[in-house]
Amino acid sequence: MAKYNEKSQSITAFHEFPALEKGSTLAGYAALILAHGLSVPAPDYLCAIGAKHKRYDNGRWHIFTPRHKPDDSLLGHLTFALKHEGIELAVLKALFEHIEPDRIEEIVRSEPTGAYSRKIWFLYEWLFDEELNIEDVTQGNFVVLINDTLQYPGRSRDSRRHRIRNNLPGTRAFCPLIRRTEKLDRFIGMNLSQAAVDHIGKTHSDLLNRAAAFLLLKDSKASYTIEGENPPHNRIERWGKIIGEAGKRKLSIEELEYLQKIVISDYRFVMPGCRIEEGFVGDHDRVTGMPMPVHISARAEDLGDLLEGFIETYRLLSKSDYDPVLTAAIIAFGFVFIHPFEDGNGRIHRYLFHHILAEKNFVPKGLVFPVSAVILDRLDDYRKTLEHYSKPRLNLIKWRPTGKGNVEVLNDTIDLYRYFDATEQAEFFFECVEETVNKTLPEEVNYLTKYDLLNDFIKNYIDMPDKLVDLLIRYLNQNNGKLSKRALKRQFEQLTKDEVRVLDQKYDDIFHES
Repeated sequence: MAKYNEKSQSITAFHEFPALEKGSTLAGYAALILAHGLSVPAPDYLCAIGAKHKRYDNGRWHIFTPRHKPDDSLLGHLTFALKHEGIELAVLKALFEHIEPDRIEEIVRSEPTGAYSRKIWFLYEWLFDEELNIEDVTQGNFVVLINDTLQYPGRSRDSRRHRIRNNLPGTRAFCPLIRRTEKLDRFIGMNLSQAAVDHIGKTHSDLLNRAAAFLLLKDSKASYTIEGENPPHNRIERWGKIIGEAGKRKLSIEELEYLQKIVISDYRFVMPGCRIEEGFVGDHDRVTGMPMPVHISARAEDLGDLLEGFIETYRLLSKSDYDPVLTAAIIAFGFVFIHPFEDGNGRIHRYLFHHILAEKNFVPKGLVFPVSAVILDRLDDYRKTLEHYSKPRLNLIKWRPTGKGNVEVLNDTIDLYRYFDATEQAEFFFECVEETVNKTLPEEVNYLTKYDLLNDFIKNYIDMPDKLVDLLIRYLNQNNGKLSKRALKRQFEQLTKDEVRVLDQKYDDIFHES
């Protein structure tokens, strides 16, 4: 039997994680990854046993005391991992591929009613969809698979063979997981859906409708801007209309393809539907034309299985009480990581945020959260969130350039897109939702309220057409409440100096009130 700690006694660093103190030994998933040479992305949460009787965190390391040290065996480290780190499906799948099935059978037979041995047994059979040579459990209580103090569980389904309550949020074909963090618990406790209702509850319906229309277009335009595009207004309006319909139709592969047709107006240079070749996000070397990927998409041959699993997990989450924002993070980011289309993936990815929030009734009826607009303001954080997934996986994908300037993936990569930790993405998206609810929505309603006050004043003060009044207010907004010389010279040269002074003062009174 492998001696895991013999390999980790002198380890001072692991992957890109910060250095460990002298005398520390790896435990749980870190020990298993090292001992078996597993080619997997390093989990965000890893554990080690420190030399001192002090439990603490060091960056992404979680240091336990010597009394927590597990038995130096496959069962010992698996048990430690499941108990203290939660379920890492990517690591478990790679580990089970590296060991013989009879090793798992030995574990189960040594502890036939043990909670962790049954979890290991269930996870092996669930991941490979095949039964080991073990009789069904007939005694003992049912054991919950996911520890909800470590990760957010999905709807429970009983496995009578193992007497396990399977509360994984997804399916075998697609199952990202989210760790329980103080930040996410705090966001969930804010009840942001109700906060949004409270913010707009006292708002007149006409004002709310105008705010909703503006935010819809703002979000549509922002989604294109994130992609570095500046399409004509009619395309922005058309995509805005689709965003406004989010949540009304169930997701399916056909629905995703329909959305792509709306996003891509000209198919002369883009093949519609799922890719038949590989894909990547990045640039090409200016001299050689060599691909320079920052993200490599799922293999074309894997898209059918991945998207079927993606839709199956979406349906499972839709029927559960899984938090809407966490659901949206799993579905929207899961889609963009798979990157099934030649083009349009980013805008559909951000549409999926709207779809899940609307379908789960998180968003007040008739209102669209301008999530893309908030993301645009936090573009660096957004890119870092995407890179947090993509960067560790680039080194695990073997590829070569093609004659068309594309990439050809040479190894099996499907599990990289099936099983990943979506905690980082969930925290980022919750931050965007919180900003939308507590800042963007109130600010827009507040602006329209002040706009109406100034609009009414101008109409009573000067006999001016509505179109010019709106232009006048926009000019005042653009120049911090002062009409510029250019505006006065071009459209408003007939205003007197006293009228200009009064308008400037009134704008200041309304928009800059304390």
